[in-house]
Amino acid sequence: MYNKFLTLLAVLAAGICLPAPETIAGEGPGTFTNPVLPFDYSDPDVIRTGDDYWLTASSFNCVPGLPILHSKDLVHWKIVNYALDRLIPEDRYSKPQHGNGVWAPCIRFHDGRYYIYWGDPDSGIYMVRAEDPAGEWSEPVLVKAGKGMIDPSPLWDDDGKAYIAHAWAASRIGLNSVISVFEMNAEGTACISDEVMVFDGNMTGNYTVEGPKFYKKDGYYYIFAPAGGVPVGWQLVMRSESVYGPYEARNVMDQGSTGINGPHQGGWVDTPSGEHWFMHFQEKQPFGRIVHLNPLVWDDEGWCVIGSDSDGDGKGEPVTEWKMPDTGSSVSPEDFRMQTADEFNGREPGLQWQWHANRQDWFGFGSGYGFFRLYGFNESHANLWDVPNLFLQKLPAGTFSATAKLTFCSRNDGDRAGLMVMGFDYAGVSVRSSGENAVVEFFSCTDAQKGNAEETVAAGQMPMALVKSGASHRYTAEIWLRMESDADGMCRFSYSTDGRKFNPAGEAFQAREGRWIGAKTGFFCTSSEKSRAWIDIDWFRTELD
Repeated sequence: MYNKFLTLLAVLAAGICLPAPETIAGEGPGTFTNPVLPFDYSDPDVIRTGDDYWLTASSFNCVPGLPILHSKDLVHWKIVNYALDRLIPEDRYSKPQHGNGVWAPCIRFHDGRYYIYWGDPDSGIYMVRAEDPAGEWSEPVLVKAGKGMIDPSPLWDDDGKAYIAHAWAASRIGLNSVISVFEMNAEGTACISDEVMVFDGNMTGNYTVEGPKFYKKDGYYYIFAPAGGVPVGWQLVMRSESVYGPYEARNVMDQGSTGINGPHQGGWVDTPSGEHWFMHFQEKQPFGRIVHLNPLVWDDEGWCVIGSDSDGDGKGEPVTEWKMPDTGSSVSPEDFRMQTADEFNGREPGLQWQWHANRQDWFGFGSGYGFFRLYGFNESHANLWDVPNLFLQKLPAGTFSATAKLTFCSRNDGDRAGLMVMGFDYAGVSVRSSGENAVVEFFSCTDAQKGNAEETVAAGQMPMALVKSGASHRYTAEIWLRMESDADGMCRFSYSTDGRKFNPAGEAFQAREGRWIGAKTGFFCTSSEKSRAWIDIDWFRTELD
């Protein structure tokens, strides 16, 4: 597990963080502008303990999973941990399982412990817990086994009883738009009752109801749940005097007259001053599901409105700019910046990096030499879609560039490594060994999930130095690689042999999202023989306009 010491070490090792996005600080004094997290944190959930705010989100097949983000003001955030270092069953997730894994987690604090529940649509509902969200989390507990159970949210009632509300995945069992509740033991570790259906969106025109969050306030049970589907949906709030219903539902926020599509699925949180807020996502491809913060107001009848309700009809729409939350904390944005750049000066890479499957030791190593080593994958695949040791991070939703310095080490012709943007379609700039030279190539693949082959275009050539070591030898070359993305995800790649003059590689490439995740950028390395090639990544530096 990521213990507290290694987490702190990794944060320090990251060295450089992404400058605070201009969209966070509002135009007026004391305001903020959405999105507050212009990164792909799908299905966010948030809680407060004291004056600290903690957020987690879906991580699907990406490892480590269950990211833990920390904030003091609900606007400025940073990654501090992961609650899940390996997906289970481990054998299944030793290979990429795009779109599977961790769906819509829920974080809660109960009786001195933090809990996170999530659904794996193929296995069941899991839970991990910790005394410190930035510290070590427990091994996963399978609370209830079965297919199709997703998006669980726990509730510990006043009488000590514990419940889970969750949704169902039509892709696994042929039904959806239904929310059901079951009782757990008091420890929250096991189901002890049958399921009870408490809401059926099919009966009310609220199709694709999912992602419930279970709360209790002033004697009422509330379920917050999105409906209508990700691109164009709305946010429901349901209320009942009984945990098992019946629940009355209201639409409390939709797109309205704004350009913010499908605003829904998130978590309700309060501040010490008594304000209420709702964090949710907006799908903005190819960048994924970016996070917005909206005011939430309760009325005298026990119903809430999310966003701005200018016409007073009880249904809000998302805000673009709003007054900063009154959290009572004075925050320096310098201390809460999302990590993207990495100098690789510590034993662990920065917390922004993830793999596409459970990490194996041979994937790569941090080092005491000031670089991160990524070894080549040497199994045959049609393309990079099913390669597990892609070393990737999220794209920010905005104009962005990244430059990396690396050393390529090859033992066989055909060994290959480079910088890429990954999704259903992917592209990048790479070096491929060919005798005493390295060929620089622009590569691209369309609909990689269908097993399509890559297309490559030569962009240049550079000599490699021969290094002899006993009976073996290798060729090495130092190279700088760069990718640049505009606000629409149109990317361009270039390379340099001296770190000063950059040469274009290939044509512009339109980034595309992956399975339930946004496009990502990072590194790959493949080997043509059993003896692995590798790259030593000296640094990865970013700029945001």
